[in-house]
Amino acid sequence: MAKIVVGLSGGVDSSVAAYLLKAQGHEVTALFMINWHDTEGTLSGDCPWHDDVIFAELVARKLGIPFKTVDLSKPYRARVVDYMFSEYEKGRTPNPDVLCNREVKFDVFMEEAFKLGAEYVATGHYCRKEVIETGNGNLYRLLAGTDPGKDQSYFLCQLNQEQLSKALFPIGHLLKTEVRRIAEEQGLVSSKKKDSQGICFIGKVDLPVFLQQKLRTQDGIILEVDAEDESYLPVITPEMSAEEKMKCWSKPYDFSRCKTRQVGKHNGCWFYTLGQRKGLQVGGREKPSFVIGIDVLHNIVYTGQGSDHRGLYHKALKIRNEEVHWIRPDLSIQPGDSLPCESRIRYRQPLQKATLYPTTEATYLVFEKSQKSITPGQFASWYCGEELVGSGVIDG
Repeated sequence: MAKIVVGLSGGVDSSVAAYLLKAQGHEVTALFMINWHDTEGTLSGDCPWHDDVIFAELVARKLGIPFKTVDLSKPYRARVVDYMFSEYEKGRTPNPDVLCNREVKFDVFMEEAFKLGAEYVATGHYCRKEVIETGNGNLYRLLAGTDPGKDQSYFLCQLNQEQLSKALFPIGHLLKTEVRRIAEEQGLVSSKKKDSQGICFIGKVDLPVFLQQKLRTQDGIILEVDAEDESYLPVITPEMSAEEKMKCWSKPYDFSRCKTRQVGKHNGCWFYTLGQRKGLQVGGREKPSFVIGIDVLHNIVYTGQGSDHRGLYHKALKIRNEEVHWIRPDLSIQPGDSLPCESRIRYRQPLQKATLYPTTEATYLVFEKSQKSITPGQFASWYCGEELVGSGVIDG
């Protein structure tokens, strides 16, 4: 049996993870992370961990396992929140949950767990790990969770082999309904607790208010691009090389030459993201308005009417080579090669058929069907079957 530290968050998933490990005979310790103290911008007006720590301690007491807390708010701010502010200021949309897993849960939190004598760290993520024994040591596969509606492998798309070697995902083979049932049968107080929402360890926030802690407000205009004007689309010719076509397909659209009309005002384009519908305060349109472009230089937000507006869709995306990450380095490919795969560019998006093409200048992911709201700053992940093998930050 092993010494295992469980990241006990107070939610039902990590609670059942701790129970299962204890039932298997492991020496289990619960460790609760305190990652945030500020309340500005939070919709509850309070830090969610104040309630979560009570739930976590009650669960640990019920299971008869040691309970400890660790304050990781400084590295969380430096590695996750400051990066988030920086990305939004550039007109990009980061994913703090992916960063939190890479930089905090499976890094500084792991270090704290090892100080407590842990051999492994377990979390309540809905994903699975598989070990492949080779002559040169073990390889670790990150697999999708069994529950298709709760698969959280995407959030772990930036983990490396060393992190995976020490990670355990005890509930990855279960459905959410089964996890709830186990929690109820064991009398865990978290059995009916709602799933957490919002930014990882910060909670539900009014994002513009939260971002205004660091980002300035500046009056700007909202321009609507006429649906009939598609002059922003790239011109693809038969003479172009495959790489030239991929560059065109993945390049952000330039709406500055399009036929537009002003439909509103805003207080900073960096408070918006591609594909956004709510919060625009643009009314009186025949169809719902969506953000289709952000011009940080001129502080302009471009919108289009309807979810089928052509400006929402791209055939491909670009990733800078230094931002490409392989969970399975042994499966990485080089310029001139290609990898048929399935890809996800946001959490819970159904997997999309695509092909990965590395070049000497950048790596491109070309989709079988054009994708809606490919957002710079987010993570694109690629799967071979049920295994997540790599990911990268979308450039643009």
